Amino acid sequence: MSGLGGAGVLVTRPAHQAEVLCRLIAEQGGTAIRFPTLAIEATADTVAVQTALANLGNFQWLIFISANAVNFALKANGGKIPKLIAPRLAAIGQSTAQALANAGLGVDLVPAQGFNSEALLAEPLLQQVGGQRILIVRGEGGREELAAQLRHRGAEVSYIDVYKRVLPDNNASEVQALLTQQRLQAITITSGEALQNLLMMVAPAYHPLLTAIPVIVVSGRLAQMANNLGFKHVVVAEQPADSAMIKAVTMCLTGK
Repeated sequence: MSGLGGAGVLVTRPAHQAEVLCRLIAEQGGTAIRFPTLAIEATADTVAVQTALANLGNFQWLIFISANAVNFALKANGGKIPKLIAPRLAAIGQSTAQALANAGLGVDLVPAQGFNSEALLAEPLLQQVGGQRILIVRGEGGREELAAQLRHRGAEVSYIDVYKRVLPDNNASEVQALLTQQRLQAITITSGEALQNLLMMVAPAYHPLLTAIPVIVVSGRLAQMANNLGFKHVVVAEQPADSAMIKAVTMCLTGK
C-alpha cells in the first residue's frame, strides 16, 4: 500500500463514473470523498438520435466524442448501433474505443497519442476529408474545435447530441466542513464544467481554502483554466483514465 495515509481526495466525477477511482484511492490508503459536480443525463429527443443512427449509410465517418456519447447513443437506440460497412468509426480516446468494443463495434481510428480533439485531428486518416460527410456524437454544448477544423478541411459535419451535462443538486456542507478541518488534501477534476461547478457549489467564503488544495486535472487546457480560477497547485495527469488519475494523486501527495 502506498503512503496516502488516509489523505482526503475529493472525487468530482459524475456519480455513475466515480466507483473505480474511489476504489483505487482506498487501495492506496486514501479516503475518497464523493462529491459529483457534474451529472450526465440523456437528451429528451431520443427520436432524433434514433433517426440519425438509422441513416448512418449517409456518412463516411462516425466520431464518438466520449464513452458517455457511446453509452447514451446505445441507450436511446434500444441498446444497439447498426453495424455497417460505412461509416468508419472514430473514438476520441481509449476509454471511448473500449465503450465501442463493449458494444461489439470495431473502431477504425483512435489517436495513437492523446485523447482530445487535437489528437484526433492530427491522425493521417482525417487529413484528407474534402467532400466527406461526418457525424459527431457528443453531449450538448461540446467544444467546436473538431467540427471547425474538419469543415476547414472540406468536410460536411453534423452533430447528434445524445446527453447533457447538468449541475447536481448536492449539498456542499460536508465538503465545506472538511475544508475547515483541513481534511481535504487533493481534488480530482476531469472537465472544465466540473471545475466551474465546484466553485459554484462551494460557498465563496470557502474558496480561499479550496483553491489552496492541489487539484489534479487531465489536460493542459484544464490546468490553464484551474490556474485562471485561482488554484495554486495544479497537477496534470497523463490521461483521463482512473489509473492515471490515482498515479498523479499519489505522486502529488507522496512524491513517488
